[in-house]
Amino acid sequence: MDITKDTRVSAILEEYGDIADVMEVFGIKRVGRYSLRMLAAKAVTVEWAARIHRVPLDQFLQILKQAVAKRSKS
Repeated sequence: MDITKDTRVSAILEEYGDIADVMEVFGIKRVGRYSLRMLAAKAVTVEWAARIHRVPLDQFLQILKQAVAKRSKS
């Protein structure tokens, strides 16, 4: 999966599982249970997640791509 600013967070969660530990690097707190995060993530793109949490988009994309690459190797 190619992760871009337009990728929905829910698509990343579906493909790679719960990556909340990665989000916490940016100070993004876990939102309840995994199922609740999935529900909230359906409408949110990577770009909007970065904006909401005031994280630079390019940095956010880079860390996400590194995290899913590590997850894929496991």
